[in-house]
Amino acid sequence: MIIKRKLRNFGFTTSILAALLLATASFAGNYAKKSDIVDTAVSNGNFTTLTAALEAGGLVDTLKSEGPFTVFAPTDEAFAKLPAGTVEMLLLPENKDTLIAILTYHVVPGEVSASEVVKLHSAATANGSDVAISIREDSVFVNDSRVVMTDISASNGVIHVVDTVMLPTDS
Repeated sequence: MIIKRKLRNFGFTTSILAALLLATASFAGNYAKKSDIVDTAVSNGNFTTLTAALEAGGLVDTLKSEGPFTVFAPTDEAFAKLPAGTVEMLLLPENKDTLIAILTYHVVPGEVSASEVVKLHSAATANGSDVAISIREDSVFVNDSRVVMTDISASNGVIHVVDTVMLPTDS
């Protein structure tokens, strides 16, 4: 009698445990894997010019790699501030080196969160030049570009949105 009750309780407990594991696995399956920097930018919808430039510059695979990277990503509006024809000119194959220099000037190797950025005075970019970091008017600036959104997390780093395309002094 006691053995039958223990076996019945064991069966009941095993059934509940199995149901919980199944529910947990099903629930966990609803969470998508975190996207890399490129896919995060594409899905945002405000970086179509940046993603086109990354393709033209051959940098998509690099920014889809393990990283980590910090990208100060200019929006489509930031690119629209450039003189007329500039973006189209940069996307031409003969200007690929200049385009790469500009794009890599927006990338800092390593993952630097907003709370870390505000403690810096400069950061070394992937193109070898430094950008100046300052706080003015209660905003963070990278060179003269205002950071308008921070800490967009990606599987291989972080994106901070900037309102102006930064141009290295030698491009």
